[in-house]
Amino acid sequence: MSRFARIAGTGGYLPDRVRTNDDIAAQVDTSDEWIVERTGIRSRRIAGPDESASSMAEIASRQAIEAAGIAPDDIDLIIVATSSPDRVFPSTACLLQQRLNVRNCCPAFDVQAACSGFIFAFSIADQYIRSGNARRVLVVGSELNSRLVDWTDRATCILFGDGAGAVLLEASDEPGVLSTHINSDGQYRDLLYLPNASVSLDDEKRFIQMQGNEVFKVAVNTLGKIVDDTLAANHLNQSEIDWLVPHQANIRIIMATAKKLKMPMERVVCTIETQGNTSSASVPLALNEAIRDGRIQRGQTVLMEAFGSGFAWGSALIRY
Repeated sequence: MSRFARIAGTGGYLPDRVRTNDDIAAQVDTSDEWIVERTGIRSRRIAGPDESASSMAEIASRQAIEAAGIAPDDIDLIIVATSSPDRVFPSTACLLQQRLNVRNCCPAFDVQAACSGFIFAFSIADQYIRSGNARRVLVVGSELNSRLVDWTDRATCILFGDGAGAVLLEASDEPGVLSTHINSDGQYRDLLYLPNASVSLDDEKRFIQMQGNEVFKVAVNTLGKIVDDTLAANHLNQSEIDWLVPHQANIRIIMATAKKLKMPMERVVCTIETQGNTSSASVPLALNEAIRDGRIQRGQTVLMEAFGSGFAWGSALIRY
């Protein structure tokens, strides 16, 4: 008998503190109008001093676990996607395991694929379930981007926000995750990166470095291709996709992907206006929001996609 993965529950968490474009404009030479026009972002959430990737992941995870109707010890594997871990080691996944009081000694590890991290982690979870090596997998994206950006650098500080999203995948006899597709190309490594503070002694290089225009060009072309590849792999056409849940990097990239799918923006889940780019957390946060507010219904087909540093990009097609 074939074995598949399906989404049993989702969760999300956003910090209370809001930082608006006007707040940023008081610090750097920019304006609300300029930011909205170029990115689609009006505000973003900023974690408090006592919050961490694991603390935010815990809140999102508990929601997903409750929605799935299981106990923490029913989880067979924990995967956390993050570029802002609490510690270099142990993994944020291990710290989350302790916070959730999962006492069954299941494996827990992190995935680092920048903004595509959740899609990569989701793909790994799907393979574990399909192979029979896990029955229930907790997949989380959690980011503290506000601590990785230089708030005097207009090119990056306007883009990012903090938050966490979680998905509980479980084994099923019916297809839920139809396919996942992940790719990387290291030749673009210098267009978007975060230096390693333990290696770099240059204080000015401790923050996210980005060549925005070049990243934009590659992202649009690459996401267009992975949309084609995903549809072809499942013998589907654009009209058979009910919802697009994209990485929330830039409204222009989101609109270009929607155009590729010939999909009206009403069928695209957008959270970028009030959340900004939450990196690996953006896709699960958007998915959770659309499921909980009733837009995404059981039986509908959903395409999730993301693009990030590496460059690394990926997609997941699900029947929710």
